[in-house]
Amino acid sequence: PGEFVALLGRSGSGKTTLLRALGRLDRISEGHLETPAAVATVFQEPRLLPWKRAWQNIALGLRAPDARRRALDALNEVGLAEHAQAWPATLSGGQAQRVSLARALVRDPKLLLLDEPFGALDALTRMSMHKLVQKLWRTHRPAVLLVTHDVDEAALLADRVLVLSQGRIEHEERIVLPAVRSVDQPEFRALRRRLLTSLGV
Repeated sequence: PGEFVALLGRSGSGKTTLLRALGRLDRISEGHLETPAAVATVFQEPRLLPWKRAWQNIALGLRAPDARRRALDALNEVGLAEHAQAWPATLSGGQAQRVSLARALVRDPKLLLLDEPFGALDALTRMSMHKLVQKLWRTHRPAVLLVTHDVDEAALLADRVLVLSQGRIEHEERIVLPAVRSVDQPEFRALRRRLLTSLGV
């Protein structure tokens, strides 16, 4: 609970399969899987309904009399209060992903699954999204599982990094770097080398 875990692995290692099983999007055929009751997923594509405005996308599926207010509060939290009435087609890639993140957080998940949510963003937008996700995580404290191909991203954001290979955890790193991290830190460079080595690079 409250931990930020990053999951690395080569293509085909089982990262997305695990995430979809945890998100109850795919059923497992054997074994045992235990997750909190409240789970939310953010994908690489925002997956917004184009015929609903931003706030309506966030409120989608919320069965509460104050669903609109909660959606607007969530939009404010991700810095998009002024875009509540916007259609998805008018949003930039980063803005659409912020709406997707607000849609996940408005459900107050105990487990937040992030499936390469920054992969389609440009470098500057990705950096601002990293800061936003860390801020929201510190505020709401869900458990977070971030699936990524980016070793630097994993090391910058997570408390712990797992490396998956052929469906098994082959390597684990508990990160003891300061909360504010930089790719220029010698400790960061050493961590990156260990993670790359565990990935066979």
